[in-house]
Amino acid sequence: MFSVKKGVFRNHTTGAEFPTSSVKMSTAAMLEALAETVEEDFYFMCPDDDRDFRLQAYNATFPQGLLSSSRLGWSVRQIHQPVPTYEGRLANGVDKYFRRMQPGDFVARLNWSIQSDGDNLFCPVSGNTLMTKETEESAVQRSEINFYETYLRCEHHTLTCLPKTKAIMFCVRSYLYPMMDIKKEGNGPALADACDSMPEKFGVYKRRTLWGEQLCTWLREDHSINDKSKKD
Repeated sequence: MFSVKKGVFRNHTTGAEFPTSSVKMSTAAMLEALAETVEEDFYFMCPDDDRDFRLQAYNATFPQGLLSSSRLGWSVRQIHQPVPTYEGRLANGVDKYFRRMQPGDFVARLNWSIQSDGDNLFCPVSGNTLMTKETEESAVQRSEINFYETYLRCEHHTLTCLPKTKAIMFCVRSYLYPMMDIKKEGNGPALADACDSMPEKFGVYKRRTLWGEQLCTWLREDHSINDKSKKD
């Protein structure tokens, strides 16, 4: 798939070629090389004079609404303003953790949401979060969701500290799992319980008002019938 020859990295799948040294490459060219070589999205949070980490560059092939070019220069706190309960203790902890990270440190976490409008990984505007009051009020007017077009969207987040700049490189790899497969595998009730267990404000943020009642009922349907037959 890949080869390196005479200082040139070649992607045999796409035909793209890049120099193995970044000395003469612009920031845009380096981001382009990342985008054409690996599936992860990359966000670079650089420390300012006050040791606040700010978004200074990114490559988002599969964004989910939280970031856009208008947020360049924003701090971690500013980017996460829409997230319920982030400000305060959690924000302080994240800031301290970023400042303590050293080159060679790695940390990973998972994030998930429900995507009820098809299998497009590119959701730059609103994604599956950032529910507004208007969309919440109009949710009751929406037609039934199509379970064949509904997915569990999971993101694997990896953070590491770069050696020269001490910037935090934030990598995101996104996956979509068809809701039909989750139900067939018998994991429907567990997912429904996880959806129902979201605190109210977080449920609104995750757009649960749009899909929650319909999806959770459907995920439990066959299991409730089977459980009843076993008791009988």
